[in-house]
Amino acid sequence: MLTRSPSGEASAADAWQLASLRRDAWRAALPCFLLLAAIAVLLALLGALGPWFHFKTLLAFAAAFALVLWSLGAHAPNGRFGAANRVTLARLAMICVLAAAIGERADERLAWTCVALAAIAALLDALDGPLARRGGLTSAFGARFDMETDALLVLVLSLLVLHFGKAGAWIVAAGLMRYVFLLAARPWPWLARTLPPSLRRKTACVVQICALIACLAPAVAPPWSHALAAASLALLAASFAIDIAWLMRRRHLHLETLR
Repeated sequence: MLTRSPSGEASAADAWQLASLRRDAWRAALPCFLLLAAIAVLLALLGALGPWFHFKTLLAFAAAFALVLWSLGAHAPNGRFGAANRVTLARLAMICVLAAAIGERADERLAWTCVALAAIAALLDALDGPLARRGGLTSAFGARFDMETDALLVLVLSLLVLHFGKAGAWIVAAGLMRYVFLLAARPWPWLARTLPPSLRRKTACVVQICALIACLAPAVAPPWSHALAAASLALLAASFAIDIAWLMRRRHLHLETLR
């Protein structure tokens, strides 16, 4: 985090460093904007997508990138955005394309396109951690950026599964679970305690993403898509329940850091 003077203002050196970090983030984002524009226009030409599809894609990425810039202070004292965050930013751009597909005509061509983009976004998640450690650019920002990108992917995929009629509205609970958990930490601050690393938690997230991508495939039709979505949702809910139980047992302890 940025250091501060006794008056509470960030030092000139810190301000310069943050400005430099934001410029580097912009350099990473500009190719994503250009790529998004090209992908959106191509998809609009090849498929029966609405005239606002490309605008929705760029607007979604602009809003997401604004949040990234706002949070960059947690990446200090690193002076570079880093390859790992560039990968996560590219994943975020793909998720924005998927988000723009919500509300478009749900045909087979669009479904397979969403499956391909979601699969690429999911596979790229395996790169950011090793890249950050190899470049010595690990930070609280990078970890949070990756986690929130995963959460957004689950939310968008769950909405797409609903949009394509592969499951009922209940599947959106998979995407909302993370955000409801964060909101619940307001009245119950003990939920904000940092959880220990967990292979079970990571596995549940990966299974949920893979199951939702599989449900989107035209080859997986109801009732099989219903069963697959329900099973993955149950696994995710159980993982959240285990974490909440762990936090509840320690709710009387001092909150060291926010989740």
